[in-house]
Amino acid sequence: MLISRATSRRCAAFTATLALSIAPSGLFAQSAGEHTAMGDRDHIAMDAPSALRHYEEAIKIDPKAYDALCKASRAAVDVGLYAVDEQERNRLYSLAEQYARRAVEVNPRDAEGHSQLARALGRKALSLGKRDQVKYASEVRAQALEALAINPNDPAALHVMGMWNYNVLRLNGFVRFLAVRVLGGTTFDSAKWEDAQRYMEASVSFDPGVLVHHLDLARVYVARDNKEKAREQYNLVIKGVATDYNDKHHKAEAAEEIKDVN
Repeated sequence: MLISRATSRRCAAFTATLALSIAPSGLFAQSAGEHTAMGDRDHIAMDAPSALRHYEEAIKIDPKAYDALCKASRAAVDVGLYAVDEQERNRLYSLAEQYARRAVEVNPRDAEGHSQLARALGRKALSLGKRDQVKYASEVRAQALEALAINPNDPAALHVMGMWNYNVLRLNGFVRFLAVRVLGGTTFDSAKWEDAQRYMEASVSFDPGVLVHHLDLARVYVARDNKEKAREQYNLVIKGVATDYNDKHHKAEAAEEIKDVN
C-alpha cells in the first residue's frame, strides 16, 4: 500500500513526539553547573531574583555545590535588601545565612563562604533588637576576620569590617556601654573610626567597580567630617555604571545624601 508524503510526515512527527514523551525524565535536565552558570548570567544582567532561583536549583541537584551556595547567599541578601515586606526581607536574610553556613561547612578554608556569612549575618542583625544585634555582631566580625585571614584582599569582607566599625561607633555611648557591660559585646571596645575608614578604602581599592563600596565609604567620610572626600565618593556612585541589582537604589541614596554635604 502506498503512503502519501503528508501521511509519512505526520507519522514521523508522531513518532518523534512519542519518543520525547517516553524518554527518561532526566535526559534534558540541567546539571548543577549549568544552573550555576545561568545564575551567573542573570547576576551579570542584574536580575538577582532569577539568579537566586537558578542557584537554588543547583543546590537541589548538588547540596554541596560550594559555588552555588555562596552565590545563593549573596543573591538572597541582594533580593532582600530593599524588599518592602519585612517578613519577606527577614526570610531572605535567614535563607542567606543558611546557605552561607552550609558553604562554610563544605569548604571552611575558602574566604568566600566566610565573607558571605558575615554579610548575611550583618544584614540580619540590623533588623533585630539591640540584644540580638550584640549577639550577632561578634560573629559578623569573627567571620569577616576569618575571610581576611584566608584572603586579605577580599572586598566583601573588607566592606563588612568597615561597616562593622561604622555601625558600632554610630551607637550612642549608653547603648555601647550596655552592649559591653551588660550584654557581653566585648568586641565593641575594638571599634575605631580609623579602622572603619581603612577597611572601606581597601574595599574600594580592590573592587572599584562596585558602587556600594563607594557609597558606604562616603558615609564613613561624612561621619568623620571629611566633606570633600565624601562628595567625591557620592559623585562616583551617581555617575558610575550600574552593575548590581540594587545600584538604582544606591544611586538614589547617593543623590539624596550628597545634598547634606554640598
